[in-house]
Amino acid sequence: MSAEDLENYETDMELQLYREYRDVVGLFSYVVETERRFYLANHVDLQARSADGEVYFDLTLQDAWVWDVYRSARFVKNVRVITFKDVNVEELPRNEELALPKDGGLGDLGDLGN
Repeated sequence: MSAEDLENYETDMELQLYREYRDVVGLFSYVVETERRFYLANHVDLQARSADGEVYFDLTLQDAWVWDVYRSARFVKNVRVITFKDVNVEELPRNEELALPKDGGLGDLGDLGN
């Protein structure tokens, strides 16, 4: 396998992973980013802990999806991460919050062209 073949393979795998992410993101409530991984999850418990004067984070996720191109099974029931690095947790907007009105109308904006 040439270097170009390997690069094309990795690019295809990343594109497939992005498409999977796009398809499943609406199923989850939170985006979680650690130094090593990116997760989607429906339940997040983040606890700051201390041991020997060092602060670390104990992160538990339930009903999660893992962004990892090399994993064959990206859906996981439970994930536990212990890290001394930053953890970012963001709540995803619900689809209803971003949807157009059910009648498809834009209110007064719809009359701009008349």
